[in-house]
Amino acid sequence: MPLLHGRLGAPRMPINRMIAQGSFDRPQIQRLQTAYEITLKALCLVDRNDPLTELVARKIIQIGEIGIDDPAQLSARAIKELDLH
Repeated sequence: MPLLHGRLGAPRMPINRMIAQGSFDRPQIQRLQTAYEITLKALCLVDRNDPLTELVARKIIQIGEIGIDDPAQLSARAIKELDLH
């Protein structure tokens, strides 16, 4: 099953839509997705249609592009920079 498609026809999460627009390799995609999930869980965001999830996705990708590869570090920095916790 491709990473960029939702399971069983479910709508794609904001991070997946944004990743599809970039040029990321498979390991980068997995790190970004993992960081996104960690961040959503930490912020208790369960509704993937919540506008905050898109904000989180943008921040995770932005931080990932500057060279932070560890999903936990990506998540922690995103939460800090977004000042949402």
